[in-house]
Amino acid sequence: MKGVILAGGTGSRLHPLTKITNKHLLPVYDRPMIYYPIEALVAAEVRDILIVTGGNHAGEFLKLLGNGKEFGLKHINYTYQEGAGGIAEALGLAEHFAAGEKVVVFLGDNIIERNIIQAVDSFGTQERGAKILLKEVENPKEYGVAELADDRILNIEEKPQDPKSNLAVIGMYMYGNDVFDVVKTLKPSRRGELEITDVNNHYIAAGIMTYEILDGWWGDAGESIDELLRVSNLVAQTGANHT
Repeated sequence: MKGVILAGGTGSRLHPLTKITNKHLLPVYDRPMIYYPIEALVAAEVRDILIVTGGNHAGEFLKLLGNGKEFGLKHINYTYQEGAGGIAEALGLAEHFAAGEKVVVFLGDNIIERNIIQAVDSFGTQERGAKILLKEVENPKEYGVAELADDRILNIEEKPQDPKSNLAVIGMYMYGNDVFDVVKTLKPSRRGELEITDVNNHYIAAGIMTYEILDGWWGDAGESIDELLRVSNLVAQTGANHT
């Protein structure tokens, strides 16, 4: 199984911090933000990793990370996303890298307390389809929310006015290699982007989406300045132990 970290975007929600750098290079407590998804993938024994980035500061990732020796890796792969076409478009750039294998996709600004080893191992034995991770949140109207029934996901709705649950879809997704064919069928949303929720709902409609509820805390450090501070404080207080 291969790992794909999506670390592009403009970072506009973190201005003015991101006027001079990519948001995934900002510090979260004592390490750059991009360290956390790499550490989480390595802890889950996913060691063939591609970083998808973009913008004016893409070269800084290579300067910071090199070939990944600090993480016990022999090599890190990089590719460039032109513009801001959405998460699903960025994922589509990983098709050649995936080379027919399953992929674990990690949004580069999502940080977790513990690990995703169990979910990755479970997906490794899943014959087909996809798996997502869910987490209970206090403000589901601000997220993509999963509607569940009989231990199945019925639908994911983005920022619902009347949430069907308090379970948010967090930025860790697992797909079979057919995901690249799914991405090619998508049409841009109102935002002009290819949406990852449309990818996930494709698998839900086909009845081949599974899920797990994440243990430990989770944060989206790229959501806002306040959330960046909150996640930094959580790391300082409890650590981000991915072992």
